[in-house]
Amino acid sequence: MGHKHSKEEILHGALETAFADSLSQLTFGRVAKRLGISDRVVVYYFSTKDELVGQVLDAMGLELQRTLAPAFTSPASGHAALVRIAWPLLARPESDPVFALYFEASGLAASGREPYRRLVPQLVEGWISWAAELIEGTAAQRRTEAETAIAVLDGLLLLRLLGGARAANRAAHRLGVA
Repeated sequence: MGHKHSKEEILHGALETAFADSLSQLTFGRVAKRLGISDRVVVYYFSTKDELVGQVLDAMGLELQRTLAPAFTSPASGHAALVRIAWPLLARPESDPVFALYFEASGLAASGREPYRRLVPQLVEGWISWAAELIEGTAAQRRTEAETAIAVLDGLLLLRLLGGARAANRAAHRLGVA
């Protein structure tokens, strides 16, 4: 009897597959091939491709939150402070593949492709809600500051991927967050 893969192992294999092949090419068959198992095993844990994609996106978001969490030992005073704390952790080569997938998913969502059109706004909302908890102020102030921080970070990270690290660092410096 062969090794029985857990849902976590298959999800990890799906993440590796997405990093290697892109989200738009993520299939049960590609995940199964990467893990050396039948695609039926993948379907056992993830009954639809939408579910698989959703779990991959959630796993990416949670990993980024785990990466950032230790930097926030006390609440930030606003969006600029949050970006100042987060930027050095996010603007690293090892973060680039994660954000490349995030922006791929965002592009697929913007073009109306399912399940991205439905899932990416949920991912963004999760990020905003999470970031709002890291900022001082009333609930409304925290929400607005978190939205601003996410907008600035997304812009800087997209510039990093498309224009290069130097361009993004110059922009972050000009914005006063680096």
